[in-house]
Amino acid sequence: MKALVTGSAGFIGSHLVDRLLATGNAVVGYDNFSTGQRSFLDQALGNANFELVEADLLNQSRLDEAMRGVDFVWHLAANADVRFGTDHPCRDLEQNTIVTSNVLEAMRSNSVRNIAFSSTGSIYGEAEVIPTPENCPMPVQTSLYGASKLACEGLISAYCEGFNMRGWIFRFVSILGERYTHGHIFDFYRKLLDDPNALHILGNGRQRKSYLYIHDCLDAMFQAVQASPDAVNVLNLGTDEYVEVNNSVDVITEHLGVTPQRTYSGGERGWIGDSPFIFLDCQRMRNLGWQPQQTIRAGIVKTLQWLQQNRWVFEERE
Repeated sequence: MKALVTGSAGFIGSHLVDRLLATGNAVVGYDNFSTGQRSFLDQALGNANFELVEADLLNQSRLDEAMRGVDFVWHLAANADVRFGTDHPCRDLEQNTIVTSNVLEAMRSNSVRNIAFSSTGSIYGEAEVIPTPENCPMPVQTSLYGASKLACEGLISAYCEGFNMRGWIFRFVSILGERYTHGHIFDFYRKLLDDPNALHILGNGRQRKSYLYIHDCLDAMFQAVQASPDAVNVLNLGTDEYVEVNNSVDVITEHLGVTPQRTYSGGERGWIGDSPFIFLDCQRMRNLGWQPQQTIRAGIVKTLQWLQQNRWVFEERE
């Protein structure tokens, strides 16, 4: 099989590329390197079955060309910066929704029928049902990021219906693990490197979040593609647990051996669009035979260990 992976140099995308190549697939990686890291593709670039296309998904002609001969699209590229969405109101529309439309059009033009998409638990906004199932009443959107991803889901569903495609839509919790370069563990560790005696936390620290280890996430996606053959398959991906932000900080500071003074700001939401409680009902995915292997605590520690060994990522982000 020949797969195209958008966002191939990113955290999840680069791991997916490695997994696809390891199982004998040919892979076209597509990335504009706005946030992706070329070093994450070092292993793939040494594989004859890998082709790298360095281009933007807003470039329709380049995308059409890259799509030729592809059997399956894994669409992971996106702007994932929820916190600053209101500072750049068009960014989520352009980098999430419009590029997804471009991907679908390139698929249609090249008769590619299969797409897996990285959506988000943020589309549930501040859900009324906890744990939140895929068929819960859809709430008012609370972030431009979540709204743009929900629009992507609608486009994918409509293309599947209108053009005989098949789609797998994965609503992730936050993903942890090696090559993680964006999120609360990254931010907290960077702050503690600057000053191990003080840690400022956005929100009141009582926000409750769920996280999933990267390789558990990949296992789930592959399991779903093999076992869930409907035209449109919508699946939550997460663990059966959650942690308060303060508990997450406990794990981080314990691992690093520091005891910073904690300060807080923002009330129960750290920023516009920050949901105070994200916990997904993943029974639909469990029914396909998948169970996560790592706890949230283990995922946090594995992420910290990788960041400690790869301090260069902080310079890259700067």
